[in-house]
Amino acid sequence: MLQIRDLVWGLLFAGCAAAIQVQITPTQGEISVGESKFFLCEVVGDAKDIDWFAPSGEKILPNRPDIIVSRTDEATATLTIYHANVDSAGIYKCVARSGDKEAQATVQVKIFQKITFDSAPSPQEFNEGDDADIVCDVVSSPPPAIIWKHKGSRIQVAKDVRYKIMDNGHLLIRGIKKIDEGMYNCEARIMARGEIDFRMIKVIVNVLPTIRARLSEVNATADIASSALLACDADGFPEPSVTWTHNNVVLETGDKYTLSDDGSELLIKSVKKVDEGDYTCIAKNKAGEKSEEVSLNVFVRPRITYLNNQTASEFDEQVTLTCEASGDPTPAISWSFQNRVFTEGEQSLDRNIVVRSHARVSSLTLKNILFTYAGEYLCTATNSIGRDNKHMYLEVRYAPKILGTVTVYTWEGNAANISCEAEAHPGASVVWSRDGLQLPSANTTNVKVYNTPTISYLEITPDSQYNFGTYNCTATNAMGSESKEFVLIQADVPSSPEIELVEPFSSTAVVSFEEPDSMGGVPIIKYRVEWRLPGQDWTGKEYHADDEMTTITIVGLKPETTYEIKMSAINGKGEGESSPATTFTTQPVREPTAPKLVVKVQGRGNTLKVNWIKQDDGGSPIKHYLVRYKAKHVSDWKPEIRVPHNSEYVTLSGLDWNTEYEIHVVAENQQGKSEPGVISYRTASDPTTIPDDAGARSAMGTGAIVGILIVVFFLLLVGVDVTCYFLNKCGLLMCIAVNFCGKAGPGAKSKDMEEGQAAFTKDESKEPIVEVRTEEEQTPNQGGGPTEPNETTPLTGPDGKTVKADGTEGETEVKNATAEVKTVPNEAPQANGNESKA
Repeated sequence: MLQIRDLVWGLLFAGCAAAIQVQITPTQGEISVGESKFFLCEVVGDAKDIDWFAPSGEKILPNRPDIIVSRTDEATATLTIYHANVDSAGIYKCVARSGDKEAQATVQVKIFQKITFDSAPSPQEFNEGDDADIVCDVVSSPPPAIIWKHKGSRIQVAKDVRYKIMDNGHLLIRGIKKIDEGMYNCEARIMARGEIDFRMIKVIVNVLPTIRARLSEVNATADIASSALLACDADGFPEPSVTWTHNNVVLETGDKYTLSDDGSELLIKSVKKVDEGDYTCIAKNKAGEKSEEVSLNVFVRPRITYLNNQTASEFDEQVTLTCEASGDPTPAISWSFQNRVFTEGEQSLDRNIVVRSHARVSSLTLKNILFTYAGEYLCTATNSIGRDNKHMYLEVRYAPKILGTVTVYTWEGNAANISCEAEAHPGASVVWSRDGLQLPSANTTNVKVYNTPTISYLEITPDSQYNFGTYNCTATNAMGSESKEFVLIQADVPSSPEIELVEPFSSTAVVSFEEPDSMGGVPIIKYRVEWRLPGQDWTGKEYHADDEMTTITIVGLKPETTYEIKMSAINGKGEGESSPATTFTTQPVREPTAPKLVVKVQGRGNTLKVNWIKQDDGGSPIKHYLVRYKAKHVSDWKPEIRVPHNSEYVTLSGLDWNTEYEIHVVAENQQGKSEPGVISYRTASDPTTIPDDAGARSAMGTGAIVGILIVVFFLLLVGVDVTCYFLNKCGLLMCIAVNFCGKAGPGAKSKDMEEGQAAFTKDESKEPIVEVRTEEEQTPNQGGGPTEPNETTPLTGPDGKTVKADGTEGETEVKNATAEVKTVPNEAPQANGNESKA
């Protein structure tokens, strides 16, 4: 008995001494808003009371509707949270008591809001051009990150200013367009939980109708049972309905009018004059309405109704130009560009230009766009009534293309311009740089930049070797950019020219040479030629360099003399080395070389100015020049003219019109005469010549006037005879008898006077008057003037003094620097004898 009792007391003592333990399952909890969850509090040990306490510290009573505590047995108590909200979050505590013993455990309850789309309606409609606010209201805790996608790609707000994601997660599209229509993905994400959800929203863009009359004026023929078709094309979304009105009356299909299924075409049957006027085509949809006026006229030329400017970018696949025209009959449409006409079909071997036509519409398709395609295109519509044409402009946008000479030569202290020409559309901005440093900079005082709309000039004045090298030009526009390296090279003096041949004359020498192998980078501006007698000092002269210059003539040499000659070239940098000296010997004194002749027309076209260029004088000074000329169709030469040595031209005046003349000029020195310089030239046609038919008409007019005067005179004579008959007992028969008897009539004396005048007129001479006389012209002047000079008559100069002839060829020596020969044409009237005597 003692043992059993001791055992019982021992067990009681051990039970009272053991601690109470509390455990909550689950140990922590996350609950989404609106969800329910329970927590089980288990007690190890004998507990009399098990209570739950809210985060606020208050004991949770059994009668609460949202949080319920239930005790399933003596060792457990359940806490159930129904339809949790954000206020349900916190630390809940379970406390177990047994006498003076107490144990507790806590559990932290977290409440979160799952991604919830409160409002994301689909579809959402907007009008084109409006700022569209696409609604997508999402709630969660924490707040979600909103991502918008369109056509499978994330919308990059930073790259397109039209897009903006609002603070409330809505997507704002500024000035929404029809191309923005489609499905949009509103995606919400919570990174902490990896939670994601989305809604697809259909966006519909309603487009305000645009309406375009195919012809603003339609031509029809009235009263021949013909019809007139008025048409307008309406675009918009949703598809607009089209109605027609005339004089504010809505038109419907009937005996007079027929409307197409879509209402775009109005057919007016049996056109009458009363049908003429304005018709209104009205297009209407959800976005609004638009109207267009169409006028019905009669018989007008073809009219192009649609042709718009277009814009493309270089290297685009293609662009199509559309030209629409109407008329009666339907016009044929053709295209032209830069004097090239395009017709139906392929227009180029590479198939890059294609023309297609259908009804009143023609399309010109340009493939593989090049910047050279830009410009004005002409669309021409033609029918049997007439034609119409209109221009459109194709704008081609292309990235810059840099032109300009890559290498530029200069030297220290000499400014040089490097040109960077950038062809681009739109215009490009140009930046110069060197070694990554933009020019000009604060450290470069000898570098300047000058810009024009298409060319940028970099002006560099080198002051050291450092300034020579490469410079970068970068041109940039919206289409792209291009860079090009330019090189500034230190120029050098040219190398020596090579003397190939020296052709000596008596006092001159023609030096043929090849230009230097090296120009030094800059053009040659002069050549220096130096010559000397062997062992003496050099004599030199500089000659300006011309394009393709290969010969130089030196003058002032002595005949039969040996010379040394050398050449050097000069550019902006300086003078290069001289060529090796070449020896030549001038010829003996001889006749001059023939002059080179140039003719210029002066006055009305029958005056010629003959210039000559002096050649080698043969080692003896030119004494004078001898000029003679003649018409090619005659054998006789005009008198030879002697001109002083310092003359450079002679003027030949009063030449025959429309006549080809041959002109010879000879230079003469002490040794003799040169070969003649020969040139031929035709004078102009006489501007005062009257055609033969005009003269005939004039003669006929004069004959008619004379006839009328004779008739009048005869009638007057009859009147006088009748008067004489009554007053003097004589009549018309007596007057006639008197006339038949040979008595002089009243007009005889007058007639004799007329015949005398005619005889005097016919006696006039038609020989030309020559102002300058020579031995060959011996025809005497009319009217008792001075006698023509002959072989024994001394010549008289312009100053009235006698000029002696040398008797060689009847030459006339002229003291002035120029000589002028004036010949009066044969048609010129001459003075009569009385005037000459006066």
